[in-house]
Amino acid sequence: MSKNVENEGYLDQTLRPNTWNDYIGQEHIKNNVRILLTAASERNHPAEHILFYGPPGLGKTTIAHLIARETGRNLKTTSGPAIEKVGDLASLLTNLQPGDILFIDEIHRLNKMIEEVLYPAMESGVLDIIIGKGPSARTIQLELPPFTLLAATTRVALLSAPLRSRFSGGTFRLEYYTVPELEKIIARSATVLGINLDNKALTEIAVRSRSTPRTANYFLKRVRDYAQVNKQDLNEKTIREALALLGIDEYGLTPTDRNILTILIDKFKGGPVGLATLSAASGEEEGTLEEVVEPYLIQQGLLERTPRGRIATKAAYEHLSFD
Repeated sequence: MSKNVENEGYLDQTLRPNTWNDYIGQEHIKNNVRILLTAASERNHPAEHILFYGPPGLGKTTIAHLIARETGRNLKTTSGPAIEKVGDLASLLTNLQPGDILFIDEIHRLNKMIEEVLYPAMESGVLDIIIGKGPSARTIQLELPPFTLLAATTRVALLSAPLRSRFSGGTFRLEYYTVPELEKIIARSATVLGINLDNKALTEIAVRSRSTPRTANYFLKRVRDYAQVNKQDLNEKTIREALALLGIDEYGLTPTDRNILTILIDKFKGGPVGLATLSAASGEEEGTLEEVVEPYLIQQGLLERTPRGRIATKAAYEHLSFD
């Protein structure tokens, strides 16, 4: 049914594409980034700074790894919350070698004081450090090696305008994936894992994957586990059983998604309902509803946001079999 894969404990890393040809979808980003990298390479310069944004699981980190691999540069990775002090950023930047790539995930969570230090580092290649306090304070300016900053965020609106403007290489939004694109991603992942899937099985996983490659790969791993433990062939029927066990329906809705819609329809007659009220009624945090649950329900046409609150659509009534 499947074969052992090297680094089985790190399947997400194993399933990452190693070349641009393996990276499926996001063609507009790939084409623009290729031109930027090729032009910089021909001039023998590091590429300009690039920002990627979009919902989780669409491949922002994967693109950063691909850029490093394709350019042959060293990649140093960190995240916004991990850079707590100016000294943390200074340590990262001063330890870079010429041409290195620094990748900061969730950059919107950077402290504002750290952002102020990052501006001249990105724009002029210098690091301004203030030593001491009060009248005796003095500024030391350190020259930094030429480097490329790649950054990713799920909430681009939280980045300050000055920081966004420093990404001179471009700001790119990753789009949700189509079912045919997800089928290709699942087929590639299945090949890497040594899993045999027919076209119907591929489609069954793809249509429930919430337009997200990370979710598609997660479902593929879980249905593999289900088939292995139950000694079943990995066919369309087995996949439906495995996803039903996970609580995933034919729309890709989770139990939480269906619970929110059910509460909205059953308790509030379909709405409109304010976010705080819906949060209290469901027991889910407002942030979870707004950032995790609602985007996919809206994308699927099951929920609407209005000035008066959330409203369940006709499609939601039909999907949950409400009259």
